[in-house]
Amino acid sequence: MFLSRSVQQPHHNFGTKLPTASPNYVELVRFLVQPFLESPETLSVDCEISQALNRVWVRIAFESADKGKVFGRGGRNIQAIRTVIAAAAAAAGQSTYLDIYGSTTPGREGMSFDEETEERSPPPTKREPRNDGPKPIVKPRLR
Repeated sequence: MFLSRSVQQPHHNFGTKLPTASPNYVELVRFLVQPFLESPETLSVDCEISQALNRVWVRIAFESADKGKVFGRGGRNIQAIRTVIAAAAAAAGQSTYLDIYGSTTPGREGMSFDEETEERSPPPTKREPRNDGPKPIVKPRLR
């Protein structure tokens, strides 16, 4: 049983790349970071896109009191945020760099983006080991 009509070919062509628009990184970062902040209005996001290099630099600043929530235990939250931003950039054929600054309040730990010189807050100092007193003496068991 043969059909006398020919089957039309599909109109889509998966082999060619379509031009992609650059994602709105500022709104994406706001969407990802604001749930971690006690006062979301303190979040400052700056984005710089280099068309020639296909690179995006995203800089964020927020109150230093929220730093622990944004970073998360072991840096899991900030790593997840970086992964989402990198995936959005990869879909547009770009690479991203996320810089985090201390505080949005001038005169505190960091500087705001309105100032001419942007500096990062100093890296955290290494924790000293806790000294809970002398360790108990443990005797080996004999069998």
